[in-house]
Amino acid sequence: MSSTFLQTPIDYLKGVGPNRASLLKKELEIHTFQDLLNLFPNRYLDRTQYYKIGSLLQTSSEVQIIGKITHIKTIDQKRGKRLVATFVDETGKMELVWFRGQKWIRENLKINVPYVIFGKTNWFNGTFSMPHPEMELLDAHEKSIRSAMQPVYPSTEKLSNSGITNRVVNGLMQQLFLEAKKGFSESLPKPLLEQLKLVSKNEALLNVHFPKSQQLLARAQYRLKFEELFYIQLQLVRKNLVHKSKIKGYPFEKIGENFNSFYNDHLPFELTNAQKRVIKEIRNDLGSNAQMNRLLQGDVGSGKTIVALLSMLIALDNGFQACLMAPTEILSVQHYNSLVELCNELKLSISLLTGSTKTSKRRKIHENLENGSLNILIGTHALLEDKVKFSNLGLAIIDEQHRFGVAQRSKLWHKNEFPPHVLVMTATPIPRTLAMSVYGDLDISVIDELPPGRKDIKTVHRFDSNRLKVFRFIRDEISKGRQVYIVYPLIQESEVLDYKDLMDGYESIVREFPPDGPEPTYQISIVHGKMKPADKEYEMNRFIKGETQIMVATTVIEVGVNVPNASVMIVESAERFGLSQLHQLRGRVGRGAEQSYCILMTSHKLSADAKTRLETMTRTSDGFEIAEVDLKLRGPGDLMGTQQSGVLNLRIADIIKDSEILKIARSYAIQVLKADPNLASEENIPVKRTFAQLTKYRNIWNYIS
Repeated sequence: MSSTFLQTPIDYLKGVGPNRASLLKKELEIHTFQDLLNLFPNRYLDRTQYYKIGSLLQTSSEVQIIGKITHIKTIDQKRGKRLVATFVDETGKMELVWFRGQKWIRENLKINVPYVIFGKTNWFNGTFSMPHPEMELLDAHEKSIRSAMQPVYPSTEKLSNSGITNRVVNGLMQQLFLEAKKGFSESLPKPLLEQLKLVSKNEALLNVHFPKSQQLLARAQYRLKFEELFYIQLQLVRKNLVHKSKIKGYPFEKIGENFNSFYNDHLPFELTNAQKRVIKEIRNDLGSNAQMNRLLQGDVGSGKTIVALLSMLIALDNGFQACLMAPTEILSVQHYNSLVELCNELKLSISLLTGSTKTSKRRKIHENLENGSLNILIGTHALLEDKVKFSNLGLAIIDEQHRFGVAQRSKLWHKNEFPPHVLVMTATPIPRTLAMSVYGDLDISVIDELPPGRKDIKTVHRFDSNRLKVFRFIRDEISKGRQVYIVYPLIQESEVLDYKDLMDGYESIVREFPPDGPEPTYQISIVHGKMKPADKEYEMNRFIKGETQIMVATTVIEVGVNVPNASVMIVESAERFGLSQLHQLRGRVGRGAEQSYCILMTSHKLSADAKTRLETMTRTSDGFEIAEVDLKLRGPGDLMGTQQSGVLNLRIADIIKDSEILKIARSYAIQVLKADPNLASEENIPVKRTFAQLTKYRNIWNYIS
């Protein structure tokens, strides 16, 4: 069937009409026949069994019965009236009851004619009744495209109140199938259908809307889920391949003096196998003629900085400049300090550019960038300003890329004639299924082991009633010369309340750890969202320099503060934090050689989800495992934030439950495109056609990373 039939406006389907059409568009975004076809049922009612009135049980459940109406009466009640019909079969009798629409129903009911009724039964005063049953004459029931499993479609209150019930939607779906005459064209190549033993498109659509059995339904759902995920992956994989063939990069052919001397003589520690593997992947990318577009994932403390530096040294060895962009000033200063320290022995020129760089310094940086004497520039969004011009930028590294918009990132690309190679780093572990869908067009590298000598952070859960013991523990740690974070939640909606909690907490800590009086005395920093940036910076720096022992803060310290001497992280009201936030906070400690601790404080009242989060945190420190649990608890839309959850508005597949199908779909998408990049072969005609229709009619992929 031509795609034009499926693009017919929904107004033209028999039984719809202008009023229903406008409701379907508003409530369910059904504009065309195609949209209706893709309205998949939420669940199914089993209509395979017919019950006898004499064998009904008193527990209320949905049943289907064949019988006749023998009698109809209207009964007055306190408010209005009710219509009651006596319904009988050969084993007994029951009542059918209507509280609204009585006039129409009374006029249309037929006495002594066989009906099939379906609905929930109630048991009252020794009689069964069924309010507002679904009814169908037996001979019509036997003729319709009937399925044993009755589909229940997504709906809204407005639709139900306007008379567009599940039964009406079911009727419209039957009408659509009658008009289509089983003419849905196949969208997958024949070899793929045979390899995976998938049912045809016609069979899948028929059995997902009108399944005759549980088994046929399962096969239909598998086929449609596979197809949906296959086309998303095809788009992403193709985008990646096109990127590699069209967007030329500078080939970095040599590994020279900078890289070799640093690697052989100045590497502060032995690289882990994971770091070696990732550097090899990056070297291969940089050596090819295509622009590198790689995502580097690694948990907090896994050693991404060294990988970033080695990648930059390759660029320098080939006569290019490199830059590293971080989302906050504190983070960029930290990157700058650690790179300057690491490159101490190499004769390199490294500069830092942020919002607070003085004008005279800024001018000098601009000048040295343009004449090529500056090798590495580190900074914040300031790198994106038009005045910042490189002599020849070869590699751009972006830290925590989800904090930058697409337009901002593309500014970096245009600093050169050829776009620089791009390495995106994130310390937020992304579950594999999500990474495949949201960043599926990037090549992905993962550092999945921590450097040796890192001690595991001991994580414990304590209730508020243990607070005095926790304070005693803090005192002991400070007496050993360590520093402590105490973090309070900050949720936008309850900002006033949270601020009060923070200040109350701060006061009680000052009482416990007095700044003056008999020895020992304590210095405390406080950082929260209502402070001016300069004050925040001042307090943070006092803590970083070790002038204060305790940092009381809201979650502003989440990303990237590096204080190796801080060994204790206390999270107040830990039940109010998400898993990834807790994991990020825990990553603030454990950066030095000492044993570190994370103490999760909560009240005794905990929801089931909160218990799961706390149990996960105390059980494991593996960021990827934590991200998987988080994905199951929160769902993909929440996890990725609104910008990227669009890719997850799937019609039938579920990225969490169907992760196995997703992996298979991706591997087949790669297989198909490797063998036939332009989808030109005869067997791929259905793929090419479907792909063209999807990109023409459904704007589903414009927002992928």
